[in-house]
Formats: sequence, C-alpha cells, structure tokens
Amino acid sequence: MRIDKFLKVSRILKRRSVSKDACDADRVFVNGKAVKPSYKLKVGDVVTVKFGTGELTFKVLSLQEHVKKEDVSSLYEIIGE
Repeated sequence: MRIDKFLKVSRILKRRSVSKDACDADRVFVNGKAVKPSYKLKVGDVVTVKFGTGELTFKVLSLQEHVKKEDVSSLYEIIGE
C-alpha cells in the first residue's frame, strides 16, 4: 500500500492530499529515509511523521484498504511522540 494512502486510512493525517504534501515536503520518513507519496509500505516498517510542533513514530502492523474508526489502532503501534 502507498504511504500516502496508509496515512489517510489509518487516520494519522486527515486527507490523502495532506499526506502527499507532507511526503513532498520531506516530513515523512520510513526506516529513517525520507520517502515520496508513492513509496510501497510493508508490514514492520517504522514510520516517522513530523508535524509543526513535534513528531509521531509508529510501526506498521497491518495493511488494509478499509478500516472502521474503532479498528484503526490495529494498523499501527505508536513507538514515540
């Protein structure tokens, strides 16, 4: 699954266009490397998203196309904030 779609499906970022913009601005890192929106995410990858005031680091546990709001936490495990 593409990183921009995962960030939207997992509700870490609100819209896919926002996810794309974050990747283009080098604010999304997978395993320590800045990635483009088309990067193919894999289970076990460690993702860091930098926000204006801080950053969120999480490990990908599952890749699913559609997830209910209640089940979002099954997609990733937060490592650091």
